[in-house]
Amino acid sequence: MSVNPDSSHRTPAWRDLPAAQQPDYPDTDALRAVVADLESYPPLVFAGECDQLRARLGAVARGEAFLLQGGDCAEAFDQVGADQIRAKLKTLLQMSAVLQYAAAVPVVKVGRIAGQYSKPRSKPTETRDGVTLPSYRGDSVNGAEFTEEARVPDPERLRRMYHASASTLNLVRGFTTGGYADLRQVHAWNQDFVRNSAAGRRYEALAREIDNALNFMRACGADPAEFHSVEFYSSHEALLLDYEGALTRTDSRTGQLYDVSGHMVWIGERTRQLDGAHVAFAAGIRNPIGVKLGPTTSPEEALALIDRLDPEREPGRLTFITRMGADKIRDRLPTLVEKVTASGAQVAWVCDPMHGNTFEAASGHKTRRFDDVLDEVKGFFEVHKGLGTHPGGIHVELTGDDVTECVGGGDEIFVDDLHQRYETACDPRLNRSQSLDLAFLVAEMYRA
Repeated sequence: MSVNPDSSHRTPAWRDLPAAQQPDYPDTDALRAVVADLESYPPLVFAGECDQLRARLGAVARGEAFLLQGGDCAEAFDQVGADQIRAKLKTLLQMSAVLQYAAAVPVVKVGRIAGQYSKPRSKPTETRDGVTLPSYRGDSVNGAEFTEEARVPDPERLRRMYHASASTLNLVRGFTTGGYADLRQVHAWNQDFVRNSAAGRRYEALAREIDNALNFMRACGADPAEFHSVEFYSSHEALLLDYEGALTRTDSRTGQLYDVSGHMVWIGERTRQLDGAHVAFAAGIRNPIGVKLGPTTSPEEALALIDRLDPEREPGRLTFITRMGADKIRDRLPTLVEKVTASGAQVAWVCDPMHGNTFEAASGHKTRRFDDVLDEVKGFFEVHKGLGTHPGGIHVELTGDDVTECVGGGDEIFVDDLHQRYETACDPRLNRSQSLDLAFLVAEMYRA
């Protein structure tokens, strides 16, 4: 793969289109200097890896695999440490082991990691005690502290995002290939959860089944290489187009463009305008692309997005990540799935049960009810079962830490507990116990 961006991509068509949710940098000369540096930096991922993920997602689109995509709402520069990254990865591996056994299909593992430093906001400003400042847009843009200085968009943060992402990917590659991801070890972690958690004890039968299967393989002398390492891919929302454009490279094998900031990138609900810069940017790269679809999405919009982003109707190219809300999923999703299926397109359907179920507690904390998250996933499975289509995966905001950000779960967190460990940089995440709770419950849905 070539290191320098394609010369024609320096002034691509998407730059002439309206781009929502972009920072208002006060020093544009500084921004140009940072972007010029980023254009010379090595790729964070490689074209061949993106192609491999696209093939894996093709299996999801055909109903032959399941996607588990998860990680932080918004990564933070001060959380780029081995302990934090290992905890997230450990939780995702534990979830995938349960899902893979129950679904009896491969689980494609994709993290919201190594690039998820930017967040769209519903309002450009935030007011506290009569003081109004620009909204916090993620560590890639400005600081979370409620001060005038911290909230000024700083292009140097784009450079920090690149280096933080590189460090994270280095750790992830080490963990996933160095024995940490061994399936038997992952299963031992799940056994600990089942044995020591009140919530986990409900899943003792399923855990015992997995244990018996592994013991049988061991008795047969089977020890496949796949048990000792895993494929793990990175993804993030391609929100900041200056950064994504600077990290777009031409593959020397094919002459095609890839965004080498991550294996998969997605377009958010607030930036999926058909005539906007984000859709135009995504249409020009070969990475697997995701699009978030909220409850107002019409079938016509979904079909137009397919025409724009997947004109060749290539399984694995396009993933629709639905974020409807528990109270709307059963009403709004069926027509979308029916119309898209009838068109002949093979997209991967994935459920984001987080973003449509957020509310503000009396304490002022943004939170989500675990029961609402679970109910949206249930509705997602019910719709696909009713239509004979494939529920392709889940997309979850989670952490490997014992935070108190979402209420409910088997080891229940109450509204009055939220203040104890409310650590998210933006939206509330499931903690480790709630994440594993969800994985076992989704496994039961898959078998139903």
